[in-house]
Amino acid sequence: MQSFKNHFLMAMPHLEDSHFAGSLSYLCDHDDNGAMGVIVNRPLEITLETLFEQLDLGGEESPHRDAPVYYGGPVHKDRGFILHRGSAQPWDSSIQVSENVALTTSMDMLKALAEDQGPKQFLICLGCSGWEAGQLEKELKDNVWLTVEGQSSILFETPVEQRLGAAAGILGVDLNLMSSQVGHS
Repeated sequence: MQSFKNHFLMAMPHLEDSHFAGSLSYLCDHDDNGAMGVIVNRPLEITLETLFEQLDLGGEESPHRDAPVYYGGPVHKDRGFILHRGSAQPWDSSIQVSENVALTTSMDMLKALAEDQGPKQFLICLGCSGWEAGQLEKELKDNVWLTVEGQSSILFETPVEQRLGAAAGILGVDLNLMSSQVGHS
């Protein structure tokens, strides 16, 4: 089985599911048991300051308080997932996704961000996206998604409204020029 860990999933134009239409997802894990990722181009109407307040973390002086919080997907919508540049160490509940991208689900990072002690480049998502064993492979076969290896520069340096186009551009594809009709030869 080919693993798509550290890959972008770009929703094809015919995908009408409201959770994923027009989405760019970043896969954090993929193996024989399924896949997990977060949508990285859907900012919510809340900022990190709102999370700091709701969790009583302070953060009034944090330079990150205006950072957007993203809709990561329809699974565990009340749980935070933090993609960040660098190592999974020393953070609790973290996995290394690629050489320079890690995923953390623990409060210690939020506390560190509130105190300006955390990573400088990060995305905070509420919720994630999950696929059962074989589900993602079937969706790929059915032309639901385009895939390309993830790039941390798209995650952390590209403006949110340009991320999907930038990922598609790696393949030389303009999703705006693709038909919403699907066919198999």
